[in-house]
Amino acid sequence: MRKVELLSPVGSMNKLTTALHFGADAVYLAGKDFGLRAYAGNFSTEELLSAVSLCHSYGKKVYVTVNIFARNADFGSLKEYLQFLAQTGADAAIIADPGIVALASKVAPSLDIHLSTQANTTNKYAVSFWKDVGVKRVVLARELALDDIKETADFINGAVELEAFVHGAMCISYSGRCLLSSYLTSRDSNRGECVQACRWEYRFTEKSRPNKQLTLEEDTRGSYILNSKDLCAMPFLDKVIDAGVSSLKIEGRMKSEYYVGAVTGAYRKRIDTIAEGKPYDKILMDELYKVNHREYTDGFYLNKEAGICYNTSKPDNEYGFVAEVKGYDEQRGAVIVEQRNRFFSGDTLEILSPSEYHNRQIIAAEIYDETGDSVADCKHVQQTLFIKSPLRLEKNDILRKRRGYEG
Repeated sequence: MRKVELLSPVGSMNKLTTALHFGADAVYLAGKDFGLRAYAGNFSTEELLSAVSLCHSYGKKVYVTVNIFARNADFGSLKEYLQFLAQTGADAAIIADPGIVALASKVAPSLDIHLSTQANTTNKYAVSFWKDVGVKRVVLARELALDDIKETADFINGAVELEAFVHGAMCISYSGRCLLSSYLTSRDSNRGECVQACRWEYRFTEKSRPNKQLTLEEDTRGSYILNSKDLCAMPFLDKVIDAGVSSLKIEGRMKSEYYVGAVTGAYRKRIDTIAEGKPYDKILMDELYKVNHREYTDGFYLNKEAGICYNTSKPDNEYGFVAEVKGYDEQRGAVIVEQRNRFFSGDTLEILSPSEYHNRQIIAAEIYDETGDSVADCKHVQQTLFIKSPLRLEKNDILRKRRGYEG
């Protein structure tokens, strides 16, 4: 099998180290400006330099989103920003706006350009057009079926790389081009300020009966008519690769380290088993049910409708993220963790790790703080704790607990 890239989302330095730990080949992130996730942590100029340096030290790549739809006023500072990205050594900028594509080609010619999915590239001739203007990779529109992708890949014949989303939240609007947030809240989703109004609960009235709500509810909580299911290509990932996709992209720059680690780890294992010619193991799908998710869908890959999640707009999860591993204290015989969500002495905690300890359990029978005092109720966020365990877990491993916490 030809080599395929696993591309993970990172909204902070901590999530970046998590993605690398769990097997990402590349990460995508944003600076403080010009990205479509303005409310993610995002990276300062100093952090961008550190992120690129760290990834390159591991032989991994960094792609920076510059994917807003720009206004005239943006271009004054865009020139300097694109030149800065080139100076950092970033492997590419992810761009949607043709004006920014043209500017980047002119002022930062050493910076590769990846065309964002926001550009709505749905056919082989559009891909060929973008190749001719210097784009190195096209992130295909999420509305394409596998047959469309294969036809495009065959037509391009390797002249441009193709990237596709394989997991995560989907926008209900075509290629993410949504105005709902702007209309309802004056926050422009195409400039990184989306409030996810499609996830809200809506009820309807007939014009001549404004005080009488129409019964559109699927249950007593309402009807979420704009709320899309989450994409999951895990069961047919081999077919996505066979269609000619060279980079498999996970959505979720605003998700937690737990989400990034669990999803990256699962897809890493699936890619590796495909390369080894091994059959699909549904235990990898089970892993994806342990993170926050809405009902999963195949998206448009298999010529089906992607689907609306009618029951609720809130994601579901079987497990919660309770602590991130910072190392192992040989003297104490304890795992050093940073608390993230509440847990108690005596709880059974499951390990998320790329090592042989993955899915093993430890009983948190003895927990101590930095002063050596025993802790029964771990309720202080980011408190450093020591959990007695013979298992020598590694930095960036994760501990989770069944039910009750958001991951």
